[in-house]
Amino acid sequence: MVKLVSPTGKDVVLRPVRANAGIEASYNRALQKWVDALHKSLSFWITAQYRANPPPSLAQDAGFESFRDGSPANAMRRAIHRMSRRWLKAFDKGADELAEYFVDKAAGATDVQLKDVLAKAGFTVKFKATAEVNNAMQAAVGENVGLIKSIAQQHLSDVEGLVMQSMTQGRNLGDLTEELTKRYGVTKRRAAFIARDQANKMTAVINRTRQAELGITEARWRHSHGGKHPRQSHVAASQADGGKGKLYDVAKGCLIDGDLIWPGELPNCRCTAQSVIKGLE
Repeated sequence: MVKLVSPTGKDVVLRPVRANAGIEASYNRALQKWVDALHKSLSFWITAQYRANPPPSLAQDAGFESFRDGSPANAMRRAIHRMSRRWLKAFDKGADELAEYFVDKAAGATDVQLKDVLAKAGFTVKFKATAEVNNAMQAAVGENVGLIKSIAQQHLSDVEGLVMQSMTQGRNLGDLTEELTKRYGVTKRRAAFIARDQANKMTAVINRTRQAELGITEARWRHSHGGKHPRQSHVAASQADGGKGKLYDVAKGCLIDGDLIWPGELPNCRCTAQSVIKGLE
């Protein structure tokens, strides 16, 4: 392990390393493309099935008919299950490749940015593919695979609920289409959140791993000033110590709201760390 030491005797506070906006955008575009294809397919087949086997009107006694094998509700349920199997398989098949691509790009961009930050502070460092970084990357791949799969799982479950409720209540296709469009919007926003949140987390994890490799034991908490609803405790931590940011142990995390956490760890947290290279004693 290389231990960086300030040659001037004074602490050197590095610029924060931030998530690469281009990689986040690329990840988001890929997720949005999958969500769009999923929604388009579901809308087409659900509409076709709804028109071929419309639900009985509310004026009819559908209490018994809805449980018969040949009922419109059962026909729709079977159709949705066929579509669900197809799309779950598609997301499962592509999740590993997309997750690995994103993690590799995010880790590489973090190293490049950290190397540039160190160079501007007067330090020349060559990063290597260490076991610690590889472990962090593999953990991130696993987390992202699960999140990608969950997009399809949650959306399909929600859609099935909406469709079966519509069939039970004898609602028209226009009302159902409106509900499906709303759910589509929810899923698109969740996909965008996953891309943004994971970009922040990935950057923070790789940065923290490199800090340990360089012998950097302290950092200052810095708020990003991004987002419409910032966590006030995170803002306060950034303003601590005369505005320099709260100093914390990199290995343990920063004590905020009674918990030891790291920048970017909590959902939607865009805070960053300013590494502190200690001066000569």
